[in-house]
Amino acid sequence: MKIKFFSITTMLVFAAIVCFAVIADLTGKWTGTVKSPDGQDFPLTYVFKVDGGKLTGSLQTPQGELPISNGKVNGSDFSFDMDFNGTTISNVGKYYVDSIGLDAEIGGAKYHTKLVRAAN
Repeated sequence: MKIKFFSITTMLVFAAIVCFAVIADLTGKWTGTVKSPDGQDFPLTYVFKVDGGKLTGSLQTPQGELPISNGKVNGSDFSFDMDFNGTTISNVGKYYVDSIGLDAEIGGAKYHTKLVRAAN
């Protein structure tokens, strides 16, 4: 009975450590591109900071910086909003260790991009 209890406890502690490692690794600078409606590639640079289950940071573009709001992290899934000229852009992402899949919805249109960790 003691061995079974110890084994289960060890597995739970390991699972918690893995979850915290995933959260910690999302922090940093990530880059990618998204196609504009006219077919041009638009460069994106996101800077994320995770504190517990809260996500903060910004999107940096050639046109300026947009802070993120309402950021939440749940394991490898995360979400946040951005305000662009009075329009809320909802974002949902998934962290995959070496990349991020990010879906944004702008005025009913959906955009998907893949982000990779930026070289500092």
